[in-house]
Amino acid sequence: ITRDIPNVSENALKNLDDRGIVYVGAEVKDGDILVGKVTPKGVTELTAEERLLHAIFGEKAREVRDTSLRVPHGAGGIVLDVKVFNREEGDDSLSPGVNQLVRVYIVQKRKIHVGDKMCGRHGNKGVISKIVPEEDMPYLPDGRPIDIMLNPLGVPSRMNIGQVLELHLGMAAKYLGIHVASPVFDGANDEDVWSTIEEAGMARDGKTVLYDGRTGEPFDNRISVGVMYML
Repeated sequence: ITRDIPNVSENALKNLDDRGIVYVGAEVKDGDILVGKVTPKGVTELTAEERLLHAIFGEKAREVRDTSLRVPHGAGGIVLDVKVFNREEGDDSLSPGVNQLVRVYIVQKRKIHVGDKMCGRHGNKGVISKIVPEEDMPYLPDGRPIDIMLNPLGVPSRMNIGQVLELHLGMAAKYLGIHVASPVFDGANDEDVWSTIEEAGMARDGKTVLYDGRTGEPFDNRISVGVMYML
């Protein structure tokens, strides 16, 4: 592993440190070098010109070929982490015959698409079935559109009532301008949630009227709207 790679421009080496390994935080695209690596050429691999230069000048720079690790085609992103494993430092996880291993982790920021899976804090996972323009989303009486619509059948099927309580408590906390910490199994109880909702001036059931973004007509039933963490 080295930064001294033959026939490679200095611009191609700009993201490598002195060891020849890409640094954390570098923005890379397909074809960029992640780990500079050279492999010695065999005598039979040398061209006639290279053998002549070696015979005259003792040229050694061209006796190696570039076998660097590069970003695969179509990939790219931000280097999140780099881990180096050395057998000399006692890393027993290396395969036989491997003396050094470099792992580069690249993170990508992608737009969400239909078919992607999302989840909350209560095992309330689901798959995105449709993405519509913001103006077509249901909106609150003050005109604010909602971000995500969840199927209510996801509550009785999993019996995770915590997501409903988080929804209501999150909305109340937003109205009051406060942050709420609710540890697992030792957090806010029902009365804490309802009292916070009443303090925020919301309806006790946490529901409100929503309007159809396409027709402007209110929906037949009041709907639970709130703030919930989604990943």
